[in-house]
Amino acid sequence: MTRLTRTALAALGLALFLAVWEALPRLGLLNATLVPPPSAIPAAFASEVRSGIWIAAVLSSLSHYTTGLVVGAGLGVALGIASGMFRLVEDLTAWIVRLIRPIPGLAWVPFAIIWFGVEPSAAVFIIAIGVFWIVFFATQGAIRGVDRDLVEVAQAFGFRSAGARLVKVLLPSATPGIMVGLRTALGQAWMAVVAAEIFGVPGVGQRMMQASSLLATDIVLVYMLTMAGLYGLIDTAFVAAQSWLLRWRA
Repeated sequence: MTRLTRTALAALGLALFLAVWEALPRLGLLNATLVPPPSAIPAAFASEVRSGIWIAAVLSSLSHYTTGLVVGAGLGVALGIASGMFRLVEDLTAWIVRLIRPIPGLAWVPFAIIWFGVEPSAAVFIIAIGVFWIVFFATQGAIRGVDRDLVEVAQAFGFRSAGARLVKVLLPSATPGIMVGLRTALGQAWMAVVAAEIFGVPGVGQRMMQASSLLATDIVLVYMLTMAGLYGLIDTAFVAAQSWLLRWRA
């Protein structure tokens, strides 16, 4: 099956899905207030854009998302490298990791509110928590998975310090694994945005909760689709950057 055929089938499947979705409320099989048809979404989107609410919500969420992702991923990479390189660091943190890792990100919401208040920093904290563990374990595993023979060869050529081994051998070899963790974190962080904003921090999540309380389900769908579209763009850009960064492997 050619790529063009597969693309056509995917488009057909989407068109059929939208057609069925459109028909069910119009035929009275679904309550149009609770499940608005796709044809209602463009008008709702236009209304949100004209009012300025959409752009404000999107910019706020992107700010929380970007900051939380950078903080969580940065700490995850740093600690993952340290525990991957040094057995002492892993031993010191082993029980701490086992104790804290199983706690869901949402369980930190009460502390986020207590520590930061209903502020953007609280949302950043929740997002960073969700991202940290994914990147930490991916980085630790990638560092540990580097061929020991490569490390020994590097030492034989004079790269004996930890910094030299990291830059010359470990990071280049571990980068593909770290990038996989970072890509997973992109999605996790985006899913955490709504959870981080539903308690009142301005953004897409807050706007969705406001709309749902008024049964404005068409507006809720606008922001659901907005999040899907934004994540698609972010993921596409990351894949392109990943391909460029790892072009030496081709």
